[in-house]
Amino acid sequence: VQLQASGGGPVQAGGSLRLSCAASGRTLSYYGMGWFRQAPGKVREFVAGVSWPKDITQYEDSVKGRFTISRDNAKNTVYLQMDSLEPEDTAVYYCAAHSRPFYIATTRGEYDYWGRGTQVTVSS
Repeated sequence: VQLQASGGGPVQAGGSLRLSCAASGRTLSYYGMGWFRQAPGKVREFVAGVSWPKDITQYEDSVKGRFTISRDNAKNTVYLQMDSLEPEDTAVYYCAAHSRPFYIATTRGEYDYWGRGTQVTVSS
């Protein structure tokens, strides 16, 4: 499956962005999906994940209540709605997919497919 992330850009603190992860080659309804981010000089970290076949979600503590992961199987796309953005959210955001059912993967090694990142820059 090929993944393409988009929707990043510059935004002021307190603003919102919606990232999209479009898939081709396979249907995303048979994959658990995740969003990760990597800030300069830091390791890539888990942000949010959603399982399959049930859409159970999990979030990193610092984004709980601000970010929402969702999927639209008809569009073969997964989203990350980001509200109340903070400068600390500045990073390159990546989407990823794995095929293990009823499971939310939270580490890089558990994912089989990755998209190119999209830059999010939050200014204060």
